[in-house]
Amino acid sequence: MEILKCEGVRKVYGSGENQTTALDGIDLSVSRGEFVAILGASGSGKSTLLHILGSVDKPTDGKVIIDGTDLSKLNQTQAAIFRRRKVGLVYQFYNLIPTLTARKNILMPLALDKKKPNKEYFDKIVGALGIADKLDLLPNQLSGGQQQRVAIARALIYRPALLLADEPTGNLDQKNSKEVVDMLKLSNRNLEQTILLITHDEKVAMAAERIVTVEDGRIISDERRR
Repeated sequence: MEILKCEGVRKVYGSGENQTTALDGIDLSVSRGEFVAILGASGSGKSTLLHILGSVDKPTDGKVIIDGTDLSKLNQTQAAIFRRRKVGLVYQFYNLIPTLTARKNILMPLALDKKKPNKEYFDKIVGALGIADKLDLLPNQLSGGQQQRVAIARALIYRPALLLADEPTGNLDQKNSKEVVDMLKLSNRNLEQTILLITHDEKVAMAAERIVTVEDGRIISDERRR
């Protein structure tokens, strides 16, 4: 079942002589449960695509549909709610709230909607990510790898239609990078989570079952590895 569809997505910044085309006709389809890497160098357009898929930005032309919702039809408030409930976001710099424990950081998306967590699912996530014994610690009491695991758990807590991981290993050493990538693979396999991993690192991209390479705002290859 198709969970994400991009149709002719273009993004243009500026005008006249200062006009820059960041995305130039992106067509992309992702099925539920896939683990896809979007691979590209700095300036390739992959970050712009991430922002559009995360409903943080809108395309100049084209359409993005996630889990049956056309993002172009959402206003700013609706986009923020959709992002919180349907799109899990994992960034390079964790974005944890420093005054909240790991547990409260993970549960923040539900707290914003005044919803109670499903204890069984919560326990399954923190157990799978290996942070069940870190829940009462503050972010500054955790290693970088542990903070990123908390960020992944927070992104998963709403059972999003799509998890977007933006250079999630970019701020980590080699050991922690491997662990975080393994956690994403585990989430994909054990939680059946659809994942889009945005990266410039070909070695990190190799963890995915499908690699979509972006260059100059266009998809130049779409390869299934297995």
